[in-house]
Amino acid sequence: MGHLRNLYISSIYQNAGKTTVALGLFRSFQERKLHPAFLKPVGQQTVHVGGLDIDKDCYLIGSVFRCRKDFKTMSPVTVGHGFTEQYIFNPKKEMLHNKILKAFYKLTKQKQSIIVEGTGHAGVGSVVDVSNADVAQMLGSKVIMVSEGGIGRSIDEIMLNKALFDVKGVEVLGVIINKVLPEKFDRIKAALTRGLANKGLRLFGVIPKQPILSDPTVEQLMGQLNLKLLCGKENLHKRVRNTIVAAMEPANMVDHISSGTLVLTSGDRIDNIMVAVSSHLVVQNRRRQVVGIILTGGLVPDTKIMRLLRRSGIPVMVTPEETYTVAGKLDNYVCKIQTNDKEKIMEAKRLVEEHVNVDEILSLL
Repeated sequence: MGHLRNLYISSIYQNAGKTTVALGLFRSFQERKLHPAFLKPVGQQTVHVGGLDIDKDCYLIGSVFRCRKDFKTMSPVTVGHGFTEQYIFNPKKEMLHNKILKAFYKLTKQKQSIIVEGTGHAGVGSVVDVSNADVAQMLGSKVIMVSEGGIGRSIDEIMLNKALFDVKGVEVLGVIINKVLPEKFDRIKAALTRGLANKGLRLFGVIPKQPILSDPTVEQLMGQLNLKLLCGKENLHKRVRNTIVAAMEPANMVDHISSGTLVLTSGDRIDNIMVAVSSHLVVQNRRRQVVGIILTGGLVPDTKIMRLLRRSGIPVMVTPEETYTVAGKLDNYVCKIQTNDKEKIMEAKRLVEEHVNVDEILSLL
């Protein structure tokens, strides 16, 4: 088969955008006829598919690129609840390493390239002897680190992570910077290109922050927060750009509603519910504004108000939880790319193709 292009994608912390980069690079490798394989050696978040616990990213890549038959092989080790504690008292380093190596060799048998996606920063998994640095060394991979935008903090944390790869003798090819605010794009790109070069590291690309990648659909939030839908099923595909907690007076609420607003209010605050509906129906720039209303405290308005809500088409959901409990959960919600989110998948592919120097990466593998 010839030379295997073997790339490991790590990051400087969780949720920096490794999966976005992996999706885009997989597509780019395909387009260059490199027949890529995908491996997530150590998974933390899993989905149950066909009797197996599969890492979520393997499920996504396998579904998008139609390699579902390899699901089990692509996700050799999953660290579920209680796994770490059990391992500490009964280490099985050789068994885990063999599982990962076996999966790697099986996946690459008929392939010219492989994208290995790590978990979190370089040291994640150390506790069970499968840190990103351990696995990259074991597989003979070369590493690209993904970091979010920012200058000082990014370089500091990139160097901290690189130190662990250096200790293991793993080559770090360079860095991809993700989620850079468009208004800071040129400044951050210039500073990081120079700053990383000063440290002997290449910058392969800077990807601008795209709301579509971080904005969940109403349906995704509904599932995540376990909400009950009262009406508006036809508009669950709309994206949530911002959330307001409507605990203020109705007159003050109007200023906070913009395109893509999710309104969180107690189910007995009819005044705020009516402001949300009326501002939604006043079409500004032909863009309807309120994309959803969450009623808290398990309170549902009377029949007449519900009739108005149904006519508005706004998805209205109810939860028994209190307003600030739900607000806290929304704050901590991280929107991952879902297999059915075609728009996000297309955008991830486009961003990498447009902003990452794939050919330079390939020339170094």
